[in-house]
Amino acid sequence: MSLLSALWDPFASFGFMRRALVASITLGMGAGPVGVMLQLRRMSLIGDAMSHAILPGAAVGFLLAGGLSLTAMGLGGIVAGLGVALLAGLVSRRTHLAEDASFASFYLTSLALGVLIVSARGSNIDLLHVLFGTILAIDGPALYLMGGITTLSLCLLSIIWRPLVMECVDPGFMRMTGSRGGVYHMVFLFLVVINLVAGFEALGTLMSVGMMMVPAATARLWTRRLLPMMALSAAVGMAAGLTGLLVSYHFSLAAGPSIILTCSILYVVSLLASPTGLRAGRGASSWQGS
Repeated sequence: MSLLSALWDPFASFGFMRRALVASITLGMGAGPVGVMLQLRRMSLIGDAMSHAILPGAAVGFLLAGGLSLTAMGLGGIVAGLGVALLAGLVSRRTHLAEDASFASFYLTSLALGVLIVSARGSNIDLLHVLFGTILAIDGPALYLMGGITTLSLCLLSIIWRPLVMECVDPGFMRMTGSRGGVYHMVFLFLVVINLVAGFEALGTLMSVGMMMVPAATARLWTRRLLPMMALSAAVGMAAGLTGLLVSYHFSLAAGPSIILTCSILYVVSLLASPTGLRAGRGASSWQGS
């Protein structure tokens, strides 16, 4: 088998591979830039918490729809994710707990509740689908929803770009000037939630955040400029989607984990080869805080 045939045949021969490729590209385009903003705000672990927080709402949607319906699960996930974000923000403002501690408490509760709902009313196969996704079973309506979420994310990022960056870099200045930093913060959390929901059916609740955070970390090793970092993050996510699908097809491996592990391999290569990676020593650590 020639190299061109190995790259082309899986997508030319099978519709499910083409749909999975479109889903991977769509997720990379939307989740990558959002992941960069999460890292800029030092909220990487909160992104992981949010991916688990959407599970109870998605589980309820799964049960009400009688199966894997991205629309029902997506709506439930958005409600649950935003609910956890609001509760965590409220607790952090009314108590001495930091926001990350509030998120950790709520996301663990949400994860346990979601697993309990699915395991009580569904089968073990249903639970595996919810936790790890089924990217090779993506259908047309799911692709339309993913494309809509990606389009909405990029449009909202372009609209609130300046105040969002300012709120990331200097939230104190935003408060002093009377700007509505809290509003932009909630809009950004909304973007995080809907992108996690977009990746939910493809990669599951346990790995959907991987398409958001690992490409963003990889991109940050190669550039300090924000816009190129976002573009590179999206490109890494899309390339990992293509490569992971090919690896899963030719070696009969699970597609979702193959995609995330491809992202991780690109991250490790960047750690070793990038100008701000491990070989940069102390200079890299000082840049990480800039």
